[in-house]
Amino acid sequence: MTSAAQDPLPQTDANYVPLSPISFLKRTADVFGARPSVVHGDRSWTWSETADRCTRLASALRGLGVGEGDTVAVLAPNTPALLEAHFGVPIAGAVLNAINTRLDPATISHILEHGEARVLLVDRELSAVASSALDACSHRITVIDIDDALAREGDRIGELEYEDALAAADPSFEWLMPADEWDAISLNYTSGTTGTPKGVLYHHRGAYLNALGNAVTWGLSDHPTYLWTLPMFHCNGWCYTWTIAAMGGTNVCLRRVETSAMYDAISTHGVTHLCGAPIVMQLLLEGSPQQQGSFDHVVKMMTAAASPPASILAGMRASGFDVTHVYGLTETYGPAMVCERQADWEELTVEELAQRKARQGVAYPVEEDVMVASPETMRPVPRDGTTIGEVMIRGNIAMKGYLKDPEATAAAFVGGWFHTGDLGVRHADGYVELKDRSKDIIISGGENISSIEVENALYRHPAVAAVAVVAKPDDRWGETPCAFVELRDGTSTTADELIAFCREHLAGFKCPREIRFEPLPKTSTGKVQKHVLRARVDDPTARDAL
Repeated sequence: MTSAAQDPLPQTDANYVPLSPISFLKRTADVFGARPSVVHGDRSWTWSETADRCTRLASALRGLGVGEGDTVAVLAPNTPALLEAHFGVPIAGAVLNAINTRLDPATISHILEHGEARVLLVDRELSAVASSALDACSHRITVIDIDDALAREGDRIGELEYEDALAAADPSFEWLMPADEWDAISLNYTSGTTGTPKGVLYHHRGAYLNALGNAVTWGLSDHPTYLWTLPMFHCNGWCYTWTIAAMGGTNVCLRRVETSAMYDAISTHGVTHLCGAPIVMQLLLEGSPQQQGSFDHVVKMMTAAASPPASILAGMRASGFDVTHVYGLTETYGPAMVCERQADWEELTVEELAQRKARQGVAYPVEEDVMVASPETMRPVPRDGTTIGEVMIRGNIAMKGYLKDPEATAAAFVGGWFHTGDLGVRHADGYVELKDRSKDIIISGGENISSIEVENALYRHPAVAAVAVVAKPDDRWGETPCAFVELRDGTSTTADELIAFCREHLAGFKCPREIRFEPLPKTSTGKVQKHVLRARVDDPTARDAL
């Protein structure tokens, strides 16, 4: 006899289709084609129109010689073109590389080279930095200008313009669905411990699952109105670029995250959801009473990075926002853990609730498992809220791996778990709480900053003998870089001069906000004791004259 598990039933086209988030666009265009898909300034589109534009983009890219598996890069703020690229590029069988708009030309050039981009879509406002980056590339890259009407400045530098390319493309182009859901859908770069960006590859399966995981986690109702305060270049907008399509919602684009612009969008378009780092909450709280009172519905916000303090959470609640705290990395498609709210939390004080909400929480519904364990033994730490271990994640929303870096990929997956490099504890209720970052990554305004990259920039200054950079808590940005510097004998400089020097070599958001001149604490082997420096950061008596 043959058991049910042993019956050799075949996998066929009728009962197996590789998972891909681009299928969400097809369904929504068919079912909710007349509903609004995108709002940008005074323009708007329907899902039927967006599907047509994405199809035309795929056709245009294939016409430019983009083949299956090729990389198509985009350097743009949160605009319709970047949203459309999240569908049009994979529909063409290619891999999307959405680039951080805050990066310097040298880093962008490295990304274009390492990812072997065939085509680069560039927003006009970013043409100057793109041009400098392209000049440093060794291979030819076809450039398409995004001449967005809301761009304030910039010149066209490409061979053709985005809207012109769509107009000339084939609206009946046949979509190239992935033959294997393990195929790459996007390439996202993140700063590693060395400061050199690593290329993180996402597969169609993971993007599909985390897009739906967002909807389940947040309890998204049909047709949410989502405000793009989170950069789409950041983990593909935490996969919400695909989530909103799955839900037949409306994307409200926002080129600049400004207080008045956010409140205008909320009141005008009835925004129901938004995501962002703590800086976004701070900007919302800076709104006038008239702005904060301009809507009468609850807006749900998802935040990550630094834990929101009690005062911020209380202010957000009073202003009409319900905040959910999540945790994730570029390597996990964005959110992989969520601080799930429990019913009895409603009885807590604001301070107690903030303490609970500040925890990173439990596994996302589409994540297989989360563990806090010793990286040496791979044994879980006790659930006592005090024993520190490394946070590890396992499941379908862990990256494929690092592009062209098998050693780093193998190291990240040792023992069958993705090692986040973050240190934390596990409480009795199973909730994880971070305590430190073993990678010394500084998270400022939701952006990762490698302390080593900042240190290397400071080391270029002739007066710097030794330097160590740590995170300094900041009410506005969550964290900012704070540099401790030892000068060479017989030299002198000022904090302002060193910060200006950093701006010549780093993107502005990576530059230290504070520099202290004092001896660096070291171990007997000469290793800088960064934990000592972190303890000094909040001690006003430890500050030397700048």
